[in-house]
Amino acid sequence: MKSAGKDILIRFKKRWQLLLWLEILLYAIGASILFYFLVENYLGSILIFIFIFSILSFLKKPWQLSLEKVSSYIDHQLESAEYSSGLLLVSTEELSGLAQLQQQKVTKELEEKIKIVKTPNRLILAGSIAFGMIALGFIAFYFNLFRTDTNTLKPSEETEIIFQKMDSTASPLKAPKIKEQQVRITYPSYTGIPSETTSKMDIKALEGSVISWNLSFDGVINNPAIELIGAVYPMNSKETSYGHSLKLNSSGFYNFRFEDTLGGIYVSKLYAIEMLKDEEPMVEIQGIDQFTSFEVKDSKNLTFNTLVTDDLGIGEVFIIATVSKGSGESVKFREQKMEFEGTFNKGSRKLNISKTIDLDNLKMEAGDELYFYVEASDLKQPTPNRSRSETYFAVIKDTASYGFAVEGTLGADLMPDYFRSQRQLIIDTEKLIKQRTALSKKEFNFKSNELGFDQKALRLKYGEFMGDEVEGGLAIEHEESVDHNEEADPLAEYTHDHDGDNEHNLVEKKEEESKSPLEEYVHDHDDPEEATLFSNSLKSMLRQAMTEMWDAELHLRLYEPEKSLPFQNRALKLIQEIKNSARIYVHRIGFDPPPIKEEKRLTGKLEDVSSFRKSEEIGAEETDPYIKEGIKRLEELISNRSKITKEDREIFKQAGNELAVKAIEEPGKHLKTLQQLKWLAEDSKKSISRLRETQKGLLLALPKPTPDAGKSKNFQSEINNLFLKELELHDR
Repeated sequence: MKSAGKDILIRFKKRWQLLLWLEILLYAIGASILFYFLVENYLGSILIFIFIFSILSFLKKPWQLSLEKVSSYIDHQLESAEYSSGLLLVSTEELSGLAQLQQQKVTKELEEKIKIVKTPNRLILAGSIAFGMIALGFIAFYFNLFRTDTNTLKPSEETEIIFQKMDSTASPLKAPKIKEQQVRITYPSYTGIPSETTSKMDIKALEGSVISWNLSFDGVINNPAIELIGAVYPMNSKETSYGHSLKLNSSGFYNFRFEDTLGGIYVSKLYAIEMLKDEEPMVEIQGIDQFTSFEVKDSKNLTFNTLVTDDLGIGEVFIIATVSKGSGESVKFREQKMEFEGTFNKGSRKLNISKTIDLDNLKMEAGDELYFYVEASDLKQPTPNRSRSETYFAVIKDTASYGFAVEGTLGADLMPDYFRSQRQLIIDTEKLIKQRTALSKKEFNFKSNELGFDQKALRLKYGEFMGDEVEGGLAIEHEESVDHNEEADPLAEYTHDHDGDNEHNLVEKKEEESKSPLEEYVHDHDDPEEATLFSNSLKSMLRQAMTEMWDAELHLRLYEPEKSLPFQNRALKLIQEIKNSARIYVHRIGFDPPPIKEEKRLTGKLEDVSSFRKSEEIGAEETDPYIKEGIKRLEELISNRSKITKEDREIFKQAGNELAVKAIEEPGKHLKTLQQLKWLAEDSKKSISRLRETQKGLLLALPKPTPDAGKSKNFQSEINNLFLKELELHDR
């Protein structure tokens, strides 16, 4: 019995609380709508609603309504309860026998009569007050009451619209004059900007705003209209007031016109309408380099801040990330949308939000790459403006090394080696010298030694051009056996022992064989010194440059980059001289006119001289020619089921170069098609389905065609003529 009676009290309590919340809601809604009609501020009305709702909630406190208060109220309202409803809140075991009987009696009474007990709410009063506030606001809005800018509706001498009669005939009637003029600018709701009313006819408003004109005359007029960019819009009449509303979509000029009762036409001067564009959001990523690399054992987290600004409010900000996995034909791309941490208020004009991207959560492995950018949109309706940041990259280094094996069918190792140029080495050495104070001694020595290795790699690379044979490339070098019993010279590897290396120059050699008379003119490929791409003069210069590289490497290995710079500069100068000496002069080919006969020269006779005229039409440069050619060729391959030829592979290669430019901007959209083009350029056996997929990707990469409008007749209208006359008057 106790449980059934308590449930009745709980249901009554919930109904009481619900009516209290509804009462508070009615007061808040009425106040907010009244404020909007008076001030016409969308954001302000929302703030008023929140303020009134919060104040009344703390005053009435519906959440503090207790069952004891409910039972006490029922005892006062229901006589049959006999002031015993409080027994329903006590356990049956704690009551005496008489109290238990009374508890059962009260429970039975409440089950029958609780519906007739009314809660102490004033819902009707709250609804009446809310309706009264809404009605008062509507009346004030409709009749322009309580407005602070009513004085602006009266035109001043500077803003008054002056009409001029179109014909010169005299009229017995007095020309009607403006009594009141008004322009009302209602901005789009998403901006939160209140409406604006003025008497000035030159308008500057945001795109999508509603412009409303309202003119009042001191007399009767006929056919009032607005002429705007060649179009005529009749004005709606109401007694002596005339109005028209128009949504702003473009800038331009307009004027008013009307007729008097005798048919005389009056036209005003031109007024300007300037449409302001809703600017795109500005997105900038801060606190991170554009390219970031991680070791496999590192903590692979990318943390950065994003600064987003917009002139009227930000709607949405998110990250577009593309993960590239695998290589060659097994490469796969996965694109996903990522949200920023935390929440932000829509409509904010400036945001500084942060994000941490964990590459492990993206299931990235060694060799995988991440491309991401931040995209933002504003609140513009119906289509928001969108903008994006630059694309940022992150990669997990693949530390696995693979040995290059030469197959039996391959005659040589054609794998290119990566090495720095001499100019890059000079730049890096100068940078290292500047960073000496900021680096520890161990780190400085390590970087200097690394530059020494790069200098060695460059020297060995130039040695290949000289015919020097290096087995195993740069990674494998065969060291000669060293007698460890003797004291080793630590500088022996980096110095030239002119007394030891050139001993053969100091000993006179005996000629065992007779010298061939053709030896001087024969290029002996078996001799490493002669097996070179250069002539003798260039060979000596290159050998000198390699000597300078030797000395530059020595000082870098000894952690003396300052002393290494002069040798590096001399090596660069020698390399440049070798490049310049290999240039070839080509004689200019042009038109050589026939010689003029001496008897005709300087006579001034033009009888045999004929004029020459050449006409040429220069069209617009065709965009993406190879992509279009590739689409055409793919269609032929699909229809004829023919094999891909060498010419086709060249077309697909050039089409891939054009598509690469687009893929930088939208990697998730074009990277797959770019990879497929690469496959087509390298292999001639492809399936029909892959050809169709590649063709589809190329079609999506083409820009939308622009409309090619034909020649139209010149549009002449009275408003344009008036505008030209106004310009002529102001130019004088």
